[in-house]
Amino acid sequence: MAGHIQDRWYKTETGPDHKPRRVKTDRHGTGMRYRARYIAPDGTEKSKSFPDGKKRLAEDWLTGIEADMSRGQYIDPNATRTTFQEFAESWVANQSGDPNTQASMESQLKLHAFPRIGMRPLGSFQPSHIREFVTQLEASGMSGAYARVIFSNVRAILSAAVEDGCLLRNPCHSRTVKLPEMGERRIVPWTPERVFAMRGALVERFRSMVDVGAGCGLRQGEILGLSVEELDFDNDTLHVVQQLKLSRSQPVFAPPKGGKLRDVPLPEPVADAIKAHMKLFPPIAITLPWMRAGGSPVTKRVIFTGPLGGHVWRTSLNEDHWKPALAKVGVIPKAKSREHAAAREHGMHALRHFYASVLLDAGESIKAVSEYLGHSDPGLTLKVYAHLMPSSRDRARKALGRALRPQDPPH
Repeated sequence: MAGHIQDRWYKTETGPDHKPRRVKTDRHGTGMRYRARYIAPDGTEKSKSFPDGKKRLAEDWLTGIEADMSRGQYIDPNATRTTFQEFAESWVANQSGDPNTQASMESQLKLHAFPRIGMRPLGSFQPSHIREFVTQLEASGMSGAYARVIFSNVRAILSAAVEDGCLLRNPCHSRTVKLPEMGERRIVPWTPERVFAMRGALVERFRSMVDVGAGCGLRQGEILGLSVEELDFDNDTLHVVQQLKLSRSQPVFAPPKGGKLRDVPLPEPVADAIKAHMKLFPPIAITLPWMRAGGSPVTKRVIFTGPLGGHVWRTSLNEDHWKPALAKVGVIPKAKSREHAAAREHGMHALRHFYASVLLDAGESIKAVSEYLGHSDPGLTLKVYAHLMPSSRDRARKALGRALRPQDPPH
């Protein structure tokens, strides 16, 4: 048995006859009688107290500790009492990488995880608690994709708790725990008529953003960060190597989402639109930090700039130009004030959906479309856009019809 058990109610002394004898201590009859003690793998002493009459329970507890140590499954009892919120806050604060990702994680945990599981001690987590958590996320009305992001954060934190010896196993990995449902929402791409209408509804300074989004599939941040250095008119190619984003409310240049650099075909109409735009609004050299506020300064000759000569602020573009254009062409209701209705599915990302739908309808492969969009995995592209692909049944019927049609007899 690991360690030993101290009896706080009695102590051993040497009597007048020089023989050891048990005598009552000052604590006799009060408080917990037995104190089970052992040395943990990190060299520190751990203990747990038991009441009178429970010495056997103390012995069993020490035996269990010894068995866990021998199997390599020992968990520090003090660590198991750490709450999820305490551990998560420390874990997030020590994450490196994109500050925006860290800030988003902090916000998601504070809004959706801490109120539900924040006060639960790490050692008490069971798969049933995670199943209940997933059910609560699904019932909250948030999108399935957002719920999965929150679940993924919780899973990562509990995996770190396992590695740090605060938890024996991650309950998120249980076979009975399912990811939040994604729902049946399908993307409905814009028609060419709507794309042209939106282009015409924007002020001339921002009009060519529609050409770049619909014709090259760039994300909004990639459009805002597009620079002269990325345009290769001789080879009809656009190099996507950066985006303009906010890092804790500060504008920065950064790699595209997921660090996925890529080359995309530059269609002639898009190239002509960009050239015409640069004649009207010459590119401006803008210097911003790289990746994060305080990062190394980087200077780029940016294609799309604001009326005052600086970079374009995403919020201003969306609220002052994009949403009014949506209202003008009838996509969303016209607002009586500056505040327009929410239009998440009709943001500039809709131009990427249009781009993907056109390529798939033309018979381009999922792998190629995934590469042009900068997705990390063609499986993601397939999941999002599979319903836009031409029917395989139609293709199969036509191919078999041609193959099985009787051939003309030889002359």
